[in-house]
Amino acid sequence: MNRKVGLFFGSFNPIHIGHLIIANHMVEHSDLDEVWLVVTPHNPHKKKSSLLDNHHRLEMVYRACEHFENLKPSNIEFGLEQPNYTVNTLAHLQEKFPTNEFCLIMGEDNLKSLHRWKNYEVILENHQLYVYPRIAEGMVVERFRNHSKITRVEAPIIEISATFIRKSISEGKNVTPLLPDDVWKYIDEMNFYK
Repeated sequence: MNRKVGLFFGSFNPIHIGHLIIANHMVEHSDLDEVWLVVTPHNPHKKKSSLLDNHHRLEMVYRACEHFENLKPSNIEFGLEQPNYTVNTLAHLQEKFPTNEFCLIMGEDNLKSLHRWKNYEVILENHQLYVYPRIAEGMVVERFRNHSKITRVEAPIIEISATFIRKSISEGKNVTPLLPDDVWKYIDEMNFYK
């Protein structure tokens, strides 16, 4: 069966309720059959001390998606060459799952910089983009405003940041309302972000 799969990329460090609200909204209020939350691997050429190892971030995404039938964790980029580009991931997925139709989910802030992405024309030629609103500076470039491959989805504007969550945890603040229960338990057990 041909499934329409939305790809939601992120470092998910950690995954929080904002990510889940957007992912679930996309699957419930658009023609997408599933949303895959694609965990972006740690670039080995960059030193990022605050970024947890790939397998820990993937584990949190697994835990977060457990109760959502149409949200799936994905580690597809872990095995791809670094640094990785979205255009390569899309080509790899299309080859691996030829019956799926892969679409890209992004915030409006990313759409504003899409013209700077590697081979963005190839992405737009072969894939649909589903864009959710974000509060951000700047304008969407003219050529993307009424593009036939770009669908705007009226989703809630969520302004929760993983950076804020990590900082709050390190300061001993209670962030439990911002995280799925199973994700918070894992962070707490593993003593992350302290």
